[in-house]
Amino acid sequence: MKKSTSMALAVTTALMLAVPLVGCGRTSAPAASSGGSAASMETTDSVQTQQGAAAESTQAVEAVSDDPQSQASAASDLDYVKGKGTLVVGITDFEPMDYKDEGGEWIGFDADMAKAFAESLGVSVEFVEIDWDNKVLELDGKTIDCVWNGMTLTPEVTGSMECSRAYCNNAQVIVAPADKSDNFQEKSDLSEYNFAVEAGSAGEQQAISLELPHTPVKAQSDALMEVAAGTSDAAIIDSLMAAAMVGEGTGYADLTYTIGLNDEEYGVGFRKGSDLAAALNDFFTASYQDGSMLEIAEQYGVQAAIVEQ
Repeated sequence: MKKSTSMALAVTTALMLAVPLVGCGRTSAPAASSGGSAASMETTDSVQTQQGAAAESTQAVEAVSDDPQSQASAASDLDYVKGKGTLVVGITDFEPMDYKDEGGEWIGFDADMAKAFAESLGVSVEFVEIDWDNKVLELDGKTIDCVWNGMTLTPEVTGSMECSRAYCNNAQVIVAPADKSDNFQEKSDLSEYNFAVEAGSAGEQQAISLELPHTPVKAQSDALMEVAAGTSDAAIIDSLMAAAMVGEGTGYADLTYTIGLNDEEYGVGFRKGSDLAAALNDFFTASYQDGSMLEIAEQYGVQAAIVEQ
């Protein structure tokens, strides 16, 4: 829009300068002199040439203004994405959020939600693996349109990106035998049970802060083994690991996870000031209310971490 305005001003200035030249040329030459007539004709030809150039410039301005890509870039990020027909999503390989299936296609909760969001905008989706440290540079350079990869909403992230509402808890969760899961639904009911936790982990920190009886073990996988063997009542581990390792179709089919214990949350990041964030918030609300968000979450075992929209 700024470029079109500048060019239009240049055209207007050229026309304003051209008009006085016609008047001066005609009044300075004697009316009956053949030499004066020639000068007048030359001046008129010069003005016509300038006017022709001005007309071409005006056409060029109109052509730029009519170009969809130019209009989209000037108007909004949402229009920019719609104008080019593709939502480019920056990701890393992070199961169960974004990872490749056997055929090499990107799947996962975040990937499937990104596909659905792009479809709602009437565009296709493209996934690009990025260097996580360069995600803001990738956004600002427009090599990607968003970062959608289980990204925790830290002050640094929200300060450098336009972020969506939180959609998923990034939490330490309780893992317990499926037939006893009703006993692990409220924080207030946990103190009578013993929890296996990885030594030095966020899970151990949660156990300490909630003053829960706990047994430190070497690894989170060992904590799951403790629960499966019955030597601990439950475990506190990372929610993503729980989603990938417990429940139907895994090695711990008789275990399930229940509640999250902390408040870290995931969001999607866009360029600072982008109106795509508001569009995604609307999509989150609609997909949660119609059940499609939870349906996708259940496919990847992350339904317990979904934030109500």
